[in-house]
Amino acid sequence: MNTPDEAARSRIRIAVFSGPTATVQNSEPLVTGAKAREKYGLVPLRHRDGSPPRFDALRPQRLAAAVKVYIEQFSAHPLERDSAHLYGSPDGYLDPNGVFRSERSSPEDKPVYEVTLRPEDGLYLLPYMARQANGEPWEDTTAFPLAPPAKSRQTFYPDASRIFEEIDRFGLDENGLANMLSSKADFDFYRAAPSGGYQKGLPAALRTDAGEGDIPPEKWGEDFWPYRPVHLRGEPPRARLAQVTNMVQTALGGGRYAGAIWLEGSPSVEESIYWLNLLIDTTVPICGNSSQRPHGALANDGDRNIVDSVDYIVSGIWKGSDGRDSVGAVAVLDELVFHSREVQKADARPGGYVATGGHGGIVGTIGQPGPPALTFRPARRHTHCSALRLPVLPRAVCGVARSGGRIVATEVPVKDANGELLAAAIPHVSICKTARYLPEDASGDAAAEVDILACIGRNLEATPLAGFVGEGAAPFGGMTRSVDAALERAVFSGMPVVKVGRGNAEGMVPVNPGSVFIAGSNLTATKARLLLMACLLKLGTLPPAADPANPGVAEREAVRQKVALYQALFDTH
Repeated sequence: MNTPDEAARSRIRIAVFSGPTATVQNSEPLVTGAKAREKYGLVPLRHRDGSPPRFDALRPQRLAAAVKVYIEQFSAHPLERDSAHLYGSPDGYLDPNGVFRSERSSPEDKPVYEVTLRPEDGLYLLPYMARQANGEPWEDTTAFPLAPPAKSRQTFYPDASRIFEEIDRFGLDENGLANMLSSKADFDFYRAAPSGGYQKGLPAALRTDAGEGDIPPEKWGEDFWPYRPVHLRGEPPRARLAQVTNMVQTALGGGRYAGAIWLEGSPSVEESIYWLNLLIDTTVPICGNSSQRPHGALANDGDRNIVDSVDYIVSGIWKGSDGRDSVGAVAVLDELVFHSREVQKADARPGGYVATGGHGGIVGTIGQPGPPALTFRPARRHTHCSALRLPVLPRAVCGVARSGGRIVATEVPVKDANGELLAAAIPHVSICKTARYLPEDASGDAAAEVDILACIGRNLEATPLAGFVGEGAAPFGGMTRSVDAALERAVFSGMPVVKVGRGNAEGMVPVNPGSVFIAGSNLTATKARLLLMACLLKLGTLPPAADPANPGVAEREAVRQKVALYQALFDTH
């Protein structure tokens, strides 16, 4: 048998990354409870119909000192008393006046267990007693409707440590036991693109994540990105993707972790997890988790998804014959394991995630009943075998810009001297759609597509690495003549264009060897965008024509040769 020290050394450690607008790291608003309102003479709580609530809402909180409590015997389940003959004696009895005695003194005495609750026991579900500074009750997250950040509280947690603690404390496994996470692994927490932030800063001594040093004051919408309160919603900029990539690569590149969990909002977790699948050089699994409902809400699914991700990592079913991850980054959702390339949120309901592309996507099952099971291994390149992983990206690539009325090649640094991805290098890839009854005229002239042409112009002024995804008809990606003409103008301005089918197309956009467009296979437009962004970091832009509206034969051939390199990456990733 292992000694305690040996057991500690054999435990695996998992890195947990907090992403933006993550419902899985969100909680419902802290509302001043009924006991506080009664104590301080505040407006009572009422249901919408004006009736008083049956129960006070309890929130996980910490005791400040030890307290002795008496728990009524047979109150944990309606049928406990039915099996009373199987139970031992209580610790004593409480009479109608609340006096505790070791023996029953009357039939009205209640059998009880005597227990001392201590702060070190962990969180307890307790009434929420807090009020606003002006003495008024908290009715919502903000001090008043549409309040600015300075008058708003946060419902999102700054990292996942508190979520994990509450899952451990209150979650129960199929054997009725707690500690569903800490019994299996140890965890380090990283704030990659967090949903909650420290607006007053935080001393290093109070940090719960894996960082070092003090956290300086953080700004709402600049350093952290929540979606509640709705009027203060924030989205991380494109440049933040570089910091995310560097943080995850540094953490997983040291060999310390047996796996990673990425937490993000359910509408977008599919994008980030696919990006990590392409860029991160690691031999251990990366699991994406989200939630359709906030932490602590009725039927919250996020807690279960986190537990299932830990089980997936611990199980080792992802290992190939060489012990390395043979699956790639996955999304663990609703007791299914989706490959990151083929998962999509279809609806904000349980089971609202679907496999896209019509050729697999669900690679395993997890949760009850039975242990984690892998059903097949994807053939696409990923993580440690990806041709787009961060360590093999070049230090610089060729971009395009407008200079003196001409489109010229310009060098774009991709990584710094330490091999980290530069924020300024993150490409800008736009998605344009086509539809029936869309053309402004029948000529097929690119000039009709003013939005695409304007985007080309802006890219040449501001973003040297840029491209387009054309979402055409299902399943082959066909576009109207004028959209095709405008996108071809983009190609000969140096910007690669990927063609995909509409929505969750189950067919394949065919590869046309003579085309100047990249065939996006069965990718959705959002996944094709991410893959094109990664390819731009690897290959740079296309060679621009002297006149993008009238390219010559040699210029067309040069573009086709470069597009073939892009196509090879799209065919394998």
